[in-house]
Amino acid sequence: MTATPVPPLRVGNASGFYGDRFSAIHEMLTEGPLDVLTGDYLAELTMAILGRDQLGDPGRGYARTFLRQMRDSLELIMERRIRVVTNAGGLNPRGLADRLTELAEGLGLEPRIACVTGDDLIDRAEELGLGSPLTANAYLGAFGIAACLDAGADIVVTGRVTDASLAVGPAASHFGWSPDDLDALAGATVAGHVIECGTQATGGNYAPPAGKRDEVGDPDRPGFPLAEIHADGSAVITKHPGSGGAVTTGTVTAQLVYEVSGPRYAGPDVTARLDTVRLTQEGPDRVLLSGARGEEPPADLKVGLTNITGFRNEVEFLVPGLDAEAKAALAERQLRAGLAAREPQDLRFTFVPAEDPHGPTQDAATARLRVVARDHDPAAIGRSFGAAAVELALGSYAGFHLTAPPRDARPDGVAATHVLVPATEVEHTAILPDGRRMAIAPAPRTRDLAEVPEPPLPEPLPEGPTRSAPLGLVLGARSGDKGADANLGVWADTDPAWRWLATTLTADLLRELLPETADLRVTRYLLPHLRAANFWIEGMLAPGTARREGADPQAKGLGEWLRARRAPVPEALLPEVERP
Repeated sequence: MTATPVPPLRVGNASGFYGDRFSAIHEMLTEGPLDVLTGDYLAELTMAILGRDQLGDPGRGYARTFLRQMRDSLELIMERRIRVVTNAGGLNPRGLADRLTELAEGLGLEPRIACVTGDDLIDRAEELGLGSPLTANAYLGAFGIAACLDAGADIVVTGRVTDASLAVGPAASHFGWSPDDLDALAGATVAGHVIECGTQATGGNYAPPAGKRDEVGDPDRPGFPLAEIHADGSAVITKHPGSGGAVTTGTVTAQLVYEVSGPRYAGPDVTARLDTVRLTQEGPDRVLLSGARGEEPPADLKVGLTNITGFRNEVEFLVPGLDAEAKAALAERQLRAGLAAREPQDLRFTFVPAEDPHGPTQDAATARLRVVARDHDPAAIGRSFGAAAVELALGSYAGFHLTAPPRDARPDGVAATHVLVPATEVEHTAILPDGRRMAIAPAPRTRDLAEVPEPPLPEPLPEGPTRSAPLGLVLGARSGDKGADANLGVWADTDPAWRWLATTLTADLLRELLPETADLRVTRYLLPHLRAANFWIEGMLAPGTARREGADPQAKGLGEWLRARRAPVPEALLPEVERP
């Protein structure tokens, strides 16, 4: 008698960060069928925000948005028997689970709620040699989630787990995978990585080569993604019919090369080999992920450490008309005098000239004086800082006005770093719906990470005419942050463009094109099956996420900067409209 095959598991993700589209959970529940709904709320910056919340109230530390979303949707979730897995527990998964229980009781519902703990190492920071961080959280794996679901949980709340584990845990429970099912775990990890950032898999933040600009159809409100995971770990990435955006090999490639380092994508349960993954467009909005190979994970877990590096406040003077520089100088002298009793530790004035002092609109004729104050004491640069600027209103330059009223100081940024701790030192625990605690063992076999030999280069393109053009006419890109480092993934959508990318865009050329990387260590990793290259740029964001000075502290725009840079491009690769 042949066993009935286990049906695929439909996992949909409705949040890519704390602050994502509030209505997404309801949309995912009502727009099409679903088995599991996941929500990823934790970025490195979020951990610091939650840590700051807990300083004021130890009962907080979780993503409160999730509670409001559950108030709107929990009845529908229970009616449709959809399981929910989320890391919205942040620093306090037990606290969020308790609040969910209270919410459900108020609604007359009885979901079975479980949680996963053990990631929070802040009380052991000194013992483990982690220093004195604001937060210290190990990235846990999928088997704690699987244990909760095996015990009948309807909702699983976690703290810090790897983003992909939100999808891998339900798949491991559904298919009965063990830690030895490395290829299946790797496939689900890749699928989880694709859907973890929500609409980035369906056309959000998408920058394809110029010839594919219309690839995502309706980009105004992209739908959230689904992964139909199969028993062997392969998966189809899709979305609900009728939702916006699109799922193509391009949108999936863009997410695959986002915030990864090299071909070995290491996690607590498996190291997935990204260089083995193949993508196939099976139909409209359906991309098959297959071929993923898995290896034993490293013996150590990554631990994310965050610290708030201080506080900042700012005020902006609008300076219209003639003699703008003299007016701005007066405002600076007056504000410094007003702050003399307690001048901030760092006070910077930046004058931005008017577009045209004699212009036809007042906006064009207005210069700006931006003042940024930084201090370790938020009280020193709170509302009193803005009030000192307001007090000048009737005794300063002609045409004086400000862009905003005084406001409180806010965190200046986050120093986010990563260290490694042996997995055996972390007490990964599943707290089941009946309150029982289950210890989750680390991976039974481990393997040290090693560099993957660089694959052979494809044949260069034949010699032919070139033209100076923006790289974005022939290449797509996506970039992001990992602590103090940045990643920049670049891909081509045709074999000729891939041959040119692989043989031309080296780490040395990248440094020339992006001068800010000139003195940094840049490593290029080729992913031929994806026609992609990933550049790992060490120290670009030092001292850490959201603390780097400049307009792009998380390297989200780095890929677009590269695509805007000009280089000699073979004319045969350029879109017809760009050719001579």
